[in-house]
Amino acid sequence: MPAKILLKLSALFFFNALLSQSLFANTSHNHIKAHAPIGVMGDHMHESGEWMFSYRYMSMSMENNLQGSNSISPEGIRDAGLGLRVVPLQMTTDMHMLGAMYAPSNKLTLMVMVNYLEKEMDHLTFKGMMGATDPRGIFTTETSGMGDTKLGALYSLTSNDNTNIHLNLGLSIPTGKIDYTDEILTPMNTTPSPRLPYPMQLGSGTYDIQPGITYAGTRDSWDWGSQVKMTIRLDDNDEGYSLGDQTQVTSWGGYRFTHWLTGSLRLTYTHADEISGKDVLINLPVQTSNPDNFGGERIDLGVGITLIGSEGAQKGHRLALEYETTIDQDVNGIQMEMQDMLTIGYQFSL
Repeated sequence: MPAKILLKLSALFFFNALLSQSLFANTSHNHIKAHAPIGVMGDHMHESGEWMFSYRYMSMSMENNLQGSNSISPEGIRDAGLGLRVVPLQMTTDMHMLGAMYAPSNKLTLMVMVNYLEKEMDHLTFKGMMGATDPRGIFTTETSGMGDTKLGALYSLTSNDNTNIHLNLGLSIPTGKIDYTDEILTPMNTTPSPRLPYPMQLGSGTYDIQPGITYAGTRDSWDWGSQVKMTIRLDDNDEGYSLGDQTQVTSWGGYRFTHWLTGSLRLTYTHADEISGKDVLINLPVQTSNPDNFGGERIDLGVGITLIGSEGAQKGHRLALEYETTIDQDVNGIQMEMQDMLTIGYQFSL
């Protein structure tokens, strides 16, 4: 693992240690079940026989382009000598996620998540004639449909009034399509409908295992925790490639202002590999068609609020929002720049 990655991982764990030792060391315990910010999946377990149903809406925005960690303009991409005449300008991804959790025992919680995706990407096409540098025009591609389905299990290692540590064991099932097409504008001013590049597809096409471990604690009005999760692709998909493996480390701290209102801060580090293999039908003069232009590392900062129902008709209900913005990013090759993500979620336990 590169030294830079180790340094950033260490910084995240230091962030969590600072919270847990400095803020929470000398306070008395309570019995309130802590939850991570709504953007963290698989953060808590349930008691035997308990169900939880959830809905999350997630909206992600990407805009402009990076080469490594430096900004690069559309003209810079065009003139880089890579034969790229189509440049992505911005991309939005909206996800609707439905989830269910059930605990057959206090040691084990099972979970399933299905999602529906809507993706949209704007592009600038430059003319393709010899020596031409003028823009040809702008076009937009769109895809929508079911994404990959997630199955998971949480297994408790230790649990008491203040501290919970559990294993995350997940499996991603390739239910999202990876052969979408749409109309594009070519440098020669034609409008064919080829297979779209990798970011516009809705799934991985592979079975992926997702191991991890989660630590969470609570004392008085404070909550805190850390989670490490990986996504490991088991094989190439039917089109001859696999998305890069991914490691994500996140740490959070929260303060309960009242029994029904909590605020949170979260720091997340993500490292992803480039795509392995290639879909031979994805062959367009745009950076998103090159498997080497994927992966890299990113740090995001999140701010969240949570409304918690604890009594009467509101008991068991949780409504939460988290806004994340990227504060550092270093990509492989040339890629779009991650901007921000908004997550709004509702959970109900019974």
